[in-house]
Amino acid sequence: MGRAARIALIVGAALASVGFLALAGWQVQRLGWKLDLIERVEARLKAEPVAPPPASAGASKADEYRRLRLRGRFEPREVLVQATTELGGGHWVITPLRLDDGSAVLVNRGFVPAEQREPALHAAPDGPVELTGLLRLTEPGGGPLRRNVPAEGRWYSRDVAGIAAQLQVAGPGAPVFVDESAEPAQPRRWPRPGLTIIRFANNHAVYAATWLALAAMAAAAAGFLARDERRRATP
Repeated sequence: MGRAARIALIVGAALASVGFLALAGWQVQRLGWKLDLIERVEARLKAEPVAPPPASAGASKADEYRRLRLRGRFEPREVLVQATTELGGGHWVITPLRLDDGSAVLVNRGFVPAEQREPALHAAPDGPVELTGLLRLTEPGGGPLRRNVPAEGRWYSRDVAGIAAQLQVAGPGAPVFVDESAEPAQPRRWPRPGLTIIRFANNHAVYAATWLALAAMAAAAAGFLARDERRRATP
């Protein structure tokens, strides 16, 4: 290997070390962001439920998983969204709830297995209801590999605008949906509420350690090559 090639290799190893250090720093920043997110979500889950946002208000990630208290009447129609839960495969039951102020919000009343999918087997309560739930953001489009097909009644994600249009929900509607929570005193029934999974992947510390290890290896390689080059240059 010629001297120019050896010098290029030393420079490349040094630059790789700097790049790996930058990636490690980025992962440390991501770790701080993720820990802050987890702390904020946990605080929302422990907070007292509040009234839902106005139908005209928007929603962001800062609002997700906020506990809400809803009062109104369920409308007699629904959409089933395919789901896989700890109870197996089945569907989420999405039903419009007409709130006391006249606006509407889509409520995920819970999970039903395939044998419980007929509306008569999980009819919504008739009359005024009060429930608590978690604010969730719309999931437009469909799943990672499957698109929603409203015309055929195939739903793979909880697309608020699409489902509201399918159900012909009248009047102002909230731009979010609500996962109904399970009440301790409530008898077990279908749909089964309270199956929301709140889990945040947090591997940033492992990624940062990996990049740091690679940076150290690249720096060591650069040092070894530089020493070897000095040895070669010494008469």
